[in-house]
Amino acid sequence: MIRLGFDNSYRRLPARFFAEVEPARAAAPRLLAFNRPLARELRLDVDTVEAAAAMLFSGNTLAADAEPIALAYAGHQFANFVPQLGDGRAVLLGELIDTAGVRRDVQLKGSGPTPFSRRGDGRAALGPVLREYIVSEAMHALGVPTTRSLAAVSTGETVRRDGMLPGAVLTRVAASHIRIGTFQYFAARQDGEALKLLADHVIERHYPQLVAAPRPYLALVEAVAARQAALVARWMHVGFIHGVMNTDNMAVSGETIDYGPCAFLDAYDPAKVFSSIDHAGRYAFANQPAIAQWNLARFAETLLDLIDTDTTAAIAAATKVIEAFAQNFERHWQGGMRAKIGLAGTEPGDAALVEELLAAMHEGKADYTLTFRHLCDAALDPRADEEVSALFDNATAFNAWAANWRARLASDPQTPTARAQAMRRTNPLFIPRNHQVEQAIVAAEQGDLGPFERLTSTLAHPFEDQPNAADLTHPPAPHERVTQTFCGT
Repeated sequence: MIRLGFDNSYRRLPARFFAEVEPARAAAPRLLAFNRPLARELRLDVDTVEAAAAMLFSGNTLAADAEPIALAYAGHQFANFVPQLGDGRAVLLGELIDTAGVRRDVQLKGSGPTPFSRRGDGRAALGPVLREYIVSEAMHALGVPTTRSLAAVSTGETVRRDGMLPGAVLTRVAASHIRIGTFQYFAARQDGEALKLLADHVIERHYPQLVAAPRPYLALVEAVAARQAALVARWMHVGFIHGVMNTDNMAVSGETIDYGPCAFLDAYDPAKVFSSIDHAGRYAFANQPAIAQWNLARFAETLLDLIDTDTTAAIAAATKVIEAFAQNFERHWQGGMRAKIGLAGTEPGDAALVEELLAAMHEGKADYTLTFRHLCDAALDPRADEEVSALFDNATAFNAWAANWRARLASDPQTPTARAQAMRRTNPLFIPRNHQVEQAIVAAEQGDLGPFERLTSTLAHPFEDQPNAADLTHPPAPHERVTQTFCGT
């Protein structure tokens, strides 16, 4: 029997943190994708594991050192608190120490019901599994902290959603699966002992520098908030919309987690929503920083008794940290946006310059990704302005902005060549465009994995010119536009 090298620290916490569970068996598992580079990072025997992957990553065969559990957590879903959610269709097999010495969870997603399934089937359809595989690996290549995808396996069975769909299981790798909702689960039960154990576990695992901090639990809130400020800014730099930023979908590690109805902007629109369940636009593109701050306030509330025995003092200290989030986010956002338009230095008018470009893009319905990528060429040669202006329905606003931009570039210390090179390292040419992801899923459902494999291969190098994949840079034609994305549950 295969041993993968698991060392399962979460499993050593008290039994009320999780439920022991066995994955359901798949009728006819077949390996669809195996991430060999990630397997090497995890110190796995790649050839041996790949040969057994269909059975291992469907849940039909357990590694000898696996200790499968489903994690307990709660969460605010669209601002409504649900005191018990938990892993309803996921099983944590165990934890591996990777080549960098980082502890990482290995989880099966879609492997059958658990005690937290709430009448759900615990299964996953092929489409959401491939969507998460494509998008999470693309986010990693884009430099965004994220969970990763190790394998996708079809089950040989169907699941009922709107109709009958082919089933699959995703193997997800994460720094951990501990969420703000995990803390909320124990806070709702007034289980102070569990909250302290969980906070200490998170500090030891993700923020060991805080062990000796004078106020470690306040420092934990501050550290989680700092990572989320950087993370959400990075999402928005690449035009990503998470789609369902509930507190149970926010990892305290600072990784992007739970790729459900996620999507990427085509034409820039700060109010853009794709998620089929976000009827009021709560999680629209431009709302993401404020939602992150709201979620972090809920996190801080769970730790008040640990922050200070004086409740008034605890609230005051936590409030100060939460209020600082907006400024921290803005610093990351503006820093990234300056880099996207080729600015190495900082001047007082830079934020306005960025906002003027975004306003022109919104008015002109310009493609978010291609506008910034074509600016790389324009930074080197003003004649390339025509390539950028061609993306706008009305180029007048862009042309006015470009004149101000060039005046600003004149005072920036970089040479045009160095500037263009730096911009190409921060402005991707390839993103997981929604219509291309959908096309890959439809083809896979019909038995053709070619589009999925081509897309994942291309997205592994998002900043590089890839002439053979030029068609994957194209925004959707009107008949190709994806207007809604779905959770898959």
